[in-house]
Amino acid sequence: MTTFNEHPAKVFRVRDLHEHLGLPTDEPSINVTRSRLGRLVRQGFLEQPGRGRYQKRT
Repeated sequence: MTTFNEHPAKVFRVRDLHEHLGLPTDEPSINVTRSRLGRLVRQGFLEQPGRGRYQKRT
């Protein structure tokens, strides 16, 4: 959430978010993050302006 708070208007793809944070970009790691981001969308913290893209809800 810190990255989304620092860049509220930026739209992140999961792989770009991993690279920005210095996390591994292998598929299992990306799938875990995708699942967590989906949960944050459902909880109302993030929005999903397009398939596979996430940004802070305004």
